[in-house]
Amino acid sequence: MGTALNKQYLQLGGRSILARTLELFQRHPAIHSIFPIIPSDEIDYFREQILPGIGLTKLGAIVPGGKERQDSVRNGLQQLQASGVAPDSVVMVHDGVRPLFNPEPIATLIELAARKGGAVVGVPAKDTIKEVENAQIVATPDRSRLWQVQTPQAFRFELLLRAYEQAAQDGFCGTDDASLVERLGEEVVMVEGDYRNIKITTPEDLLIAEALLRARGED
Repeated sequence: MGTALNKQYLQLGGRSILARTLELFQRHPAIHSIFPIIPSDEIDYFREQILPGIGLTKLGAIVPGGKERQDSVRNGLQQLQASGVAPDSVVMVHDGVRPLFNPEPIATLIELAARKGGAVVGVPAKDTIKEVENAQIVATPDRSRLWQVQTPQAFRFELLLRAYEQAAQDGFCGTDDASLVERLGEEVVMVEGDYRNIKITTPEDLLIAEALLRARGED
């Protein structure tokens, strides 16, 4: 992002990106507890600058993050286990910098995860995707079969914990939570989401997010 402040704390329409994201789940009746995973050296900032303006009554615990995203999520799952979460509970993992997620699919994600094992939100790919190796195009996958995966991603707790522990044991690093579950041979279902559920990682993303807020009537 090129700013001194980490991207999740930047302002979007007068609120921090992370505050907006957390509020999506705070307001949803199907969400029981929220466990923010925060870099260790930012926990004090989170407590002092972000939490007071949210009223996060569903706060379970603040979890110190790890070196990589996968390490952070594993820390969160271990905290859930220590908190006594039932193995057949559904856990959802969401990126803190996706504040424009429309929470409408949450109930569907939870129902499918409980029944099938895993469910993720995503959208069909708009662009032609090329597989490239050493600057040489080696394949053009069939776009009709390609989806851009987003978050939240929902799973039965025991399944996701097992997938993360197996990945750690094997030294496997996946690009999302579903990829760890998939390698166990377990079923993960795709639920169509919204193209507005963007991940804010660049200055251009922030401009787009601000425009989307204005389009739905928020300053």
